[in-house]
Amino acid sequence: MLSNACKYAIRALIYLATRMNDGVKVSIRELSAEIDSPEPFTAKIMQSLSKQEIVSSVKGPNGGFYIDEKQAAVRLIEIVKAIDGTQVLTGCGLGLKNCSETHPCPIHSEFSAIRDGFSHLLNEKTIQELAIELMAGHSKVKN
Repeated sequence: MLSNACKYAIRALIYLATRMNDGVKVSIRELSAEIDSPEPFTAKIMQSLSKQEIVSSVKGPNGGFYIDEKQAAVRLIEIVKAIDGTQVLTGCGLGLKNCSETHPCPIHSEFSAIRDGFSHLLNEKTIQELAIELMAGHSKVKN
């Protein structure tokens, strides 16, 4: 349901949240390695997130990316909207443009329930909550 860019963005932000208290800026090279993402693709994603102030960055030899407490408190829904837009939350499971309650596709009812549950998850979870799970060893952001 999410694009690869969105998945990598979420993974990157979770990793940055685990480093939040270290006071360090994380390089694209380190970030890409830690989330198992291609470096150029990660750089493009992080630039987009930086422009939207979801992540902070510093240029130069000691530069890199970081997030603060306010950014760590962002809900997943905001990241999804920033990268993928709202189509993932409203679109048809088969990609039909005119799918609706009155003109449903063959999987409309079942997909609506899945999409609603996914939307609930995205609205509830924050980057910080997921970072806590990662730091406790209950999850991972790398294959």
